[in-house]
Amino acid sequence: MGAVKPKTAEFMLGAARLDQLPRAGLPEIALAGRSNVGKSSLLNKLTGRRKLARISKTPGKTRELNLYEIDARLVLVDLPGYGYAKVGGAKKRRWGDLIEAYLSGREELRGIVHLVDARHEPSAQDVQMHEWIGYYDVPALIAATKADKIAKSKRERSLQAIRRVLEPAPGTPLILFSAVTGQGVDEVWKWIWATGGSR
Repeated sequence: MGAVKPKTAEFMLGAARLDQLPRAGLPEIALAGRSNVGKSSLLNKLTGRRKLARISKTPGKTRELNLYEIDARLVLVDLPGYGYAKVGGAKKRRWGDLIEAYLSGREELRGIVHLVDARHEPSAQDVQMHEWIGYYDVPALIAATKADKIAKSKRERSLQAIRRVLEPAPGTPLILFSAVTGQGVDEVWKWIWATGGSR
């Protein structure tokens, strides 16, 4: 394993269907989380590229699987956000079907960074996503985002609440992450490289 932080990060493509994804490609690590949990911010902070992933104040903007090639060694896949109330039922079902098809049928998938908001207990959609990840037996890291918005004295309590609600499998890392301060960046990269960095 080389340096923790990557030297290059490039947008590859956006795919609305699984058959639009490259075949027999690099190992993939997916980013999953509800709308506005901070997936784009995490991706930009991890790569040191402020505008690699577009950050929108409107939840539900990521409607495709967006692929980013890292150091020509692996691909980060930004999954569509879930749980945004203003998205219609048919569209929600399509997105859910796309995410589930990716989890169940994508051979290149090596692991998932599951983002949850550290300020709140995980939602029902967070629990469902975590259950999907477990059902399809995909290695996961849980990143509790927006940690900078919580008083230091309350951060351990936040992690305990996430553990209680999600009931992660033994060995599943749970870390605090902040796209503002950079807390958790190294831990996430170490897990990504260890999980998907070699074939």
